[in-house]
Amino acid sequence: MPAVLGLIRELAEYEKAPGEVALTAEELRRDGFGPRPAFEALLAEEDGEALGMAFYYLSYSTWKGRCVHLEDLVVKRAHRGRGIGRALLGRVEEKARELGARRLQWQVLAWNEPAIEFYRKIGAEVSGEWLNCRLAGARLERA
Repeated sequence: MPAVLGLIRELAEYEKAPGEVALTAEELRRDGFGPRPAFEALLAEEDGEALGMAFYYLSYSTWKGRCVHLEDLVVKRAHRGRGIGRALLGRVEEKARELGARRLQWQVLAWNEPAIEFYRKIGAEVSGEWLNCRLAGARLERA
């Protein structure tokens, strides 16, 4: 899980939010390998080095049923352009089919043109129709 956390931190830095990562390797272990795993992660490795990952979980749509949400797809900058992201995403697609998911979904930041171009190139629909909403921090910590 330290390698996964390292990739998460690298992505947060790229997304200009390095201070937002509050997660620890121990929490990742607990939440990913306990009695009810909250996520799965696929690692791309070479010579023992984690080069990239796909981090996803099962979700549920009242319209579609089982879905898979890709939380993060990240490839270290030095290893981009080698097909690693495409291979990881392809494996997540396979996992979605195995789980009987009717939709594989994810989000991309509007300014992240390289990622948007990559997703369009593989045939993904990039829609600006939905807006993200969230409650976090003190709002969720209230008793």
